Amino acid sequence: MFGISDLLALVISAFIILPVVMFIREFGYLFVSLLCGVKNPRFTIGSGPRIFKYRFLDIRKYYHVYSWFSFDEIKRKSNFTYILIYAAPILTNVIVALTFNTLLANGFLQEQARFWNRFIFYAFFYVLFDSIPMLTTHGKPNNGMIIYELIRYGKRVDYSEDEIIPSTTQVDEDYDEEMKKVEKMQKKIEQLKSGKDEKSIPETEVVGERIQEDLTVTAENIAKEELEKELEQHDKKEGT
Repeated sequence: MFGISDLLALVISAFIILPVVMFIREFGYLFVSLLCGVKNPRFTIGSGPRIFKYRFLDIRKYYHVYSWFSFDEIKRKSNFTYILIYAAPILTNVIVALTFNTLLANGFLQEQARFWNRFIFYAFFYVLFDSIPMLTTHGKPNNGMIIYELIRYGKRVDYSEDEIIPSTTQVDEDYDEEMKKVEKMQKKIEQLKSGKDEKSIPETEVVGERIQEDLTVTAENIAKEELEKELEQHDKKEGT
């Protein structure tokens, strides 16, 4: 039976454990990439507007389970280097999970055993889906599939054109573009709230303009009809 304690456990898992496990996973990318030598590494935590950015750390406003790593180029390119980078999140979560599991097995952290057991579960959950070779959305390979392809074929052979690890330069360009859209939308909302929208016209003015347009069209039609009648009469007189 699902009770209050289960609901509390779910909230803790969703808002604490999962974000931390994702953080550890992406930190694995960062740590190994720095050892291998990459250009413009970036560790982004959260999403939405940026709070601050310092060196390779980028903190965003909306933080839940969304964290990711990006870089522009590997300085020393080789299949072995790529394998190390893609294996980094798997190994990091395995090391962390086994460490806490060993502590629990030796009598440590017993007061928080339920929390740490759940933490270990989610750590191995990500290890499972990261390590078993498979294709995900739109045929995009997971880390296990990329490692398998690099070992067997010496390169990626899947048909997906998406980058597994995004480019930091492209991430910055996309961010600037999105922030421009957000800023434009915020200005529009403020104009609508204050009633100073340049494109908005009061309803009474719109109705008045429509009446004026109708009167103008009607007057033009009457004038045309009268002119046509005068021309017809003139033609009849000349014909007689």
